[in-house]
Amino acid sequence: MATRTIWKGAISFGLVHIPVGLHTATTDSGVDFDWLDKRSMDPVGYKRINKRTGKEIDKDNIVKGVEYEDGQYVIISPEEIADAYPRTTQTIEIQQFVEAGDVSFVYLERPYYVAPINKGQKVYALLRDTLAKTGKIGIAKVVIQTKQHLAALIPSGDVLVLNLMRWGDDVKSVEGLDLPKVGAKGMAPSASELKMAKMLVEDMSGKWDPEEFKDEFKAAVMDLVARKVKAGKTETVIEPQEAAPEYADNVIDLTELLQRSLKGGKTAKQQPPAAKKGDSTKGASTKTAAKKSAKSTKKTTGKTTKASASSRKAA
Repeated sequence: MATRTIWKGAISFGLVHIPVGLHTATTDSGVDFDWLDKRSMDPVGYKRINKRTGKEIDKDNIVKGVEYEDGQYVIISPEEIADAYPRTTQTIEIQQFVEAGDVSFVYLERPYYVAPINKGQKVYALLRDTLAKTGKIGIAKVVIQTKQHLAALIPSGDVLVLNLMRWGDDVKSVEGLDLPKVGAKGMAPSASELKMAKMLVEDMSGKWDPEEFKDEFKAAVMDLVARKVKAGKTETVIEPQEAAPEYADNVIDLTELLQRSLKGGKTAKQQPPAAKKGDSTKGASTKTAAKKSAKSTKKTTGKTTKASASSRKAA
């Protein structure tokens, strides 16, 4: 299945320039728990709270600060933050090629598939195959959505994977951990222990197949959800109008969109039915058409609430 290109640019190293696009390589398939008020089954949202006063504050009164000492902050303005943003080059700039085994998995963070565009297939294949045959990966810098990332360009079968990495400062040192030193006296296994351990590893070895490994927690929760739905153990949650203004199946929002479409001068086929004869003003015909369309939508979807009904009446 084709995926949307989220970034277009080029891989650059030396004089080589490969036009490419990035595609998301992962998806979040975990269980999405929403917060609800158990007394009323109302959705629970988030507020901006002043931690000292406990009062909610407006977003216009919020500034960004960086703590440089305990309790001491430097305030940074939006303009100063904008000036500090890295220069967007739309380029995956390879800084160095390194042995693949030298980069610890702890540095890898988020993968993207890299696909050639604009007839860049041949030079793309050249870089991919060269990396695969030499056992190297490319360490690069790339700017995505105004943020600079360190990244590893890794061959994986037919595709090149751009795996965003953690910066060196973001990875903690292992110093302070009580670890057995490699080759330390008293830690080396005996010949028989090593033999049995190798036999066990060999016995449990197999070909890597990601389809064999499933999220058992998600499966258990969704199975529980299905059984409760079948038993009728469900609750109805009504989203308040201000909490879901973007939902297209909300009658109030649909009416508003129709009104905007009428004002924007859509074609006759896209307009709701014309007003009845006798409606003299433009505003009256618009209101009548919007009401008819909303009524039709209600019959089609069968979705309505008391809140949406009262809002239409107020309109």
